[in-house]
Amino acid sequence: MTNDDPFPVLSDTAMVLAAGFGARLKPLTLTKPKPLFEVGGQAMLDRALDHIKEAGLKKAVVNTHYLGEQIAAHMATRRDLNLIQSAEEKILDTGGGVKNALHYFGGKPFFVLGGDLPWTNGAVPVLDRMASFWDGDKMDVFLLLYPTEDAKGFAPREDGSSGDFMMVGDGRVWREQAPPQRPFVWLSVMIVKPELYDEIQEPVFSNNRIFDLAESRGRLYGLVHDGTCYHVGTPQDLKEANRLWDFGEGWG
Repeated sequence: MTNDDPFPVLSDTAMVLAAGFGARLKPLTLTKPKPLFEVGGQAMLDRALDHIKEAGLKKAVVNTHYLGEQIAAHMATRRDLNLIQSAEEKILDTGGGVKNALHYFGGKPFFVLGGDLPWTNGAVPVLDRMASFWDGDKMDVFLLLYPTEDAKGFAPREDGSSGDFMMVGDGRVWREQAPPQRPFVWLSVMIVKPELYDEIQEPVFSNNRIFDLAESRGRLYGLVHDGTCYHVGTPQDLKEANRLWDFGEGWG
């Protein structure tokens, strides 16, 4: 899209989360931050930024902490987006990281993408598709979801449960008191209203707190992804993601 304001009801600035330690990817992440590892010959961070550029957005905030100087240096090599580093002296978790950067989004709902979970578009680019379904009158958070049974990189938890969310026909999702086998996982992409973060006073917290707020009000919604994804948790996952990419396949 070439429009200077492709999604008028949304912020012209998106956010990419890239501050984490990548603990499961050790020992690879001892010297390199997880978002800079490549899937299909391109850093996972760049894949997220490319989706933002494709949607016609001009700016993105990238939060950093662990080996943040490497991510900042990588950001400096890109000239096609206005990239803003939100450096965290103390890691703030996913929700705290977003709250720390709220002043960049102009008070409008905005996209948040994970910097370490690559995905590919379906028939319509994902961010355009999500924007077209976004309805701020009924939604506070809008998640990109994927069928648990197809998301082969998402292993069951220690208690045997799997998946993240349930969904009803109108797209509303929930997880409180849901059965342990939940049919959808979250692909680390969402549209969220900034005012939810103002309700949480502490500086360090997970985005799960935001989901819980929206769910408690019946305002947590989701959209099922029609492309594919490449979950990268462990070194073996990274190897498998690249193997699948080389064969034009994905998880699911």
